Amino acid sequence: MRARSKSGLALVVTLLLVSMDSAVNAARAQPSVLPDAASAATESFTAFLTRIRVEAVALGVADAVVTRAFAGLTPDLALPDLVLANRPKAALGGQAEFSKTPLEYLNVPYLLKLAVEGRALAKTHAAALEKIERDIGVDRNILLAIWGRETAFGKAILGHNVIRVLATQAWTGRRRDMFKAELLAALKMMQAGALDPVRHKASWAGAVGLVQFMPSEFDALAVDLDGDGRKDIWGSVPDALASAANQLKTKGWTKGQPWGVEVHLPAGLSCLQEGVEHTKPAAAWLKAGVTLLGGGAIPSAHLNDQAFLLAPGGAYGPVFLVFENFMVLKRYNFADLYAVFVGHLADRIGGAGEFTTRWTTPKLITNADIADLQGRLKTAGYPIEKVDGRAGMNTRTLIGSYQKTSGLPVDCWASSAVLTHLRGGGLSRKLTP
Repeated sequence: MRARSKSGLALVVTLLLVSMDSAVNAARAQPSVLPDAASAATESFTAFLTRIRVEAVALGVADAVVTRAFAGLTPDLALPDLVLANRPKAALGGQAEFSKTPLEYLNVPYLLKLAVEGRALAKTHAAALEKIERDIGVDRNILLAIWGRETAFGKAILGHNVIRVLATQAWTGRRRDMFKAELLAALKMMQAGALDPVRHKASWAGAVGLVQFMPSEFDALAVDLDGDGRKDIWGSVPDALASAANQLKTKGWTKGQPWGVEVHLPAGLSCLQEGVEHTKPAAAWLKAGVTLLGGGAIPSAHLNDQAFLLAPGGAYGPVFLVFENFMVLKRYNFADLYAVFVGHLADRIGGAGEFTTRWTTPKLITNADIADLQGRLKTAGYPIEKVDGRAGMNTRTLIGSYQKTSGLPVDCWASSAVLTHLRGGGLSRKLTP
């Protein structure tokens, strides 16, 4: 821990916050609907572990390995995302990407700090990064940005026992099936000698390593870049970065394509045009009057690549023209702000500056209120994809549509004003087919 000077204390707080954020980032599945407390596990934890033991042994894990993994194991009921009979939905916790405003999440001083560190690390690991770019085809700055976002370049504190975390989440978490598969994968990693729960600590969601791999991703996607015979995503920076690159490549990374560029919208375009349903070639957007900001550029080879508008702060911040590589970053962690953070940090490591447009995002309403808002819009006929308490692209655009239909100022933001309007009879304003 650094000395507790004023600046040192600020850094400590920042790193602790990043550790918490990185832990949340590890839950790779797309958010799902919050269940009722009645869905809490009725099977005892001991009975659950007994059942998992049988399944693990059937998959080839030695009984002795399972015994070592489960020795003295108790559930960690302090974890977020658990479904407990005495815990209200509001206490379930949630990703920082969905509980912070863009201004808070894309913290400028912290981004600058990471960018400075990233540029230094780019020199330290230049040989490995060159090999990754050549052999795997993923941009070095993106990989450094993922490392910075996930674990603050290895400085974030991950203090959880991976088996305990995964077993608890699989027993009474919000996504039990997903975490059961991850638990079995972690036991297989132990069987192979690739995971030691005592030394290899995890996030609250069971992600491990410098770039936060879920156990199910390790076997197929981890890479031994340094050639020592081990896929070490904890102690080997080359292995960790190559593993992240391999994951991005598998998820569809296009070499040389931007993640996105900040843009200015002409009259007639707004946050109402955000989202994948409005995808068209980047050149078509430019022809329609969209202009690039901040020195951004689209390589000529990618002008005809498909792109769409992204306005993560609604009308209260930068708008981006984003490409398929943006969606690849979201497949690494399914959140708009995560992908923007990583993309922008990569740009800054490469020498770019701040966004041209400033964030002025108003206060967020709670996840429970967002879920209420989504449910009311869905009742009114708006095609809300998920009532999950998280205002992603689909929800933001439909809020804008509701505002336009209702004669309200259009800002595409999940605000208390929109929710109050809906609660006060706004449901009579049905979506026009």
